[in-house]
Amino acid sequence: MDHQLGLFSEDALPAPPPGVAPADVPTRLRDVAARLPRSLRLGTSSWSFPGWEGVVYDRHASQATLAREGLAAYAAHPLLRTVGIDRTYYRPIPADEFRGYADSVPADFRFLVKADRLLTSPIDPEAYGVRTSNPLFLDAAYARDEVVGPLVEGLGDKAGPLVFQFSPIPPNLVGGRARFLDRLARFLEALPGGPLYAVELRTPAFLTRQYADLLDATRAAHCYTIHPAMTTLDRQLALLQPFYQRALVLRWTLHGGLAYEVAKDRYAPFDRLVDEDPRSREWIAVAALDALLGERDVFVIANNKAEGSAPLTIFRLAERVAEWGDVEVGPRRVASRISKSGSNGAP
Repeated sequence: MDHQLGLFSEDALPAPPPGVAPADVPTRLRDVAARLPRSLRLGTSSWSFPGWEGVVYDRHASQATLAREGLAAYAAHPLLRTVGIDRTYYRPIPADEFRGYADSVPADFRFLVKADRLLTSPIDPEAYGVRTSNPLFLDAAYARDEVVGPLVEGLGDKAGPLVFQFSPIPPNLVGGRARFLDRLARFLEALPGGPLYAVELRTPAFLTRQYADLLDATRAAHCYTIHPAMTTLDRQLALLQPFYQRALVLRWTLHGGLAYEVAKDRYAPFDRLVDEDPRSREWIAVAALDALLGERDVFVIANNKAEGSAPLTIFRLAERVAEWGDVEVGPRRVASRISKSGSNGAP
């Protein structure tokens, strides 16, 4: 029995290996990161994907392990300086959970958080199969107490945009376009000051001059989205130029022409780019540079369902922004590129 450790042995037990550590970052990507301004933050819509082994993580780990332990390794990558927290779209989380996330990342890391869908759906999203009105739709008191308060308390300075994602809404369901936008303006005006609020629309009919004016009046940002349900990114940029936004907030969510579940099955395990979309990449790069020239913060989040692998999408985008970094791109240039190419043309 001498070869076994006693209950109170002074011999130190070997430290267990970490659940996951950062993958090696190629010199090429480190060089790209060094060329980008610190106000540009790129990231993915979550971090718990086993297929990112060798890209973000140094080993294979289960989704549960990555959800629990992967954030610190993710945030160690020099090109991943923001991340989306999507689970808050389905249910708010307490300040302590936010604080745990904040404690896992560097000081200049920021989180993009999706607000509870109860705030953005006129129909109760939890009344499955029953068309029931939602009493918490655009309820500023609920937003303040259950969403904004815990976020600010838990994330502190590491809080980035709080995104209100409005899934497609038939205008007649909310009393018409003008009434919806008026109610949205009153909701934003009633929210506590401090956080960066962003509105993501997936109803093209709501993308109007009235909408642009209400964002300006309430100091909220438009969350540009690349999603089949919404009008194209170039049309969003034509109405709302990044140079004049409070910040550029952009989510590259889903590849054109694909349903969510189809894209998920097609792209899993999310370890490579399957359907590259260089046109969208170019538009995002131009928009980011335009916002940076306006000294705006930039947050770009990519989803695995955009091209096949969110971190690889971000790396390609970072390279493109770095390539264009010395090119003069300003607010008029964005408008010029749109007008020259037409609403459906590539930049």
